[in-house]
Amino acid sequence: MRNNLLMNFTVDKENKKIRVEREFAATRDRVWAAWTKSELLDQWWAPKPWKARTKSMDFTEGGFWLYAMVGPDGSEHWARADFQTIKEGESFSTFDAFCDENGTINTSFERSFWTNTFKEHSGSTIVNIEIVYKALEDLEKIIEMGFKEGFTAGLENLDALLES
Repeated sequence: MRNNLLMNFTVDKENKKIRVEREFAATRDRVWAAWTKSELLDQWWAPKPWKARTKSMDFTEGGFWLYAMVGPDGSEHWARADFQTIKEGESFSTFDAFCDENGTINTSFERSFWTNTFKEHSGSTIVNIEIVYKALEDLEKIIEMGFKEGFTAGLENLDALLES
């Protein structure tokens, strides 16, 4: 992994947003595939020693990705991403939520809205991720749960996958 890859992680409490700007040493097509194909997502999405396991994925507008984060002890934490918009190879947006293994949303924690954009630049790809929360408390709760550390570790897993 190149150590000089761009990585910015910003928490904007005033606007209830997290912004991540991350560079990957791969073409946009390869990075796009890693974010949109379940068999690739399962290889990098979870921070080690956790693993991501897809139950179902329909990468279309109106479709969703239902997956579990599986701990080393076998515990499962379910989530779903509902695809809102998709501009093939360029961007997609989702409503994300914690849920049960059947995809029933856990209403005790508000959904977040993600927008992911992909831009190729000189043989590498920059992914801009904006995550918006309805309430500041939801943003603060996800940060307290270790989102920055876990997501950063997952993105490093993606570096390794793209190198292989």
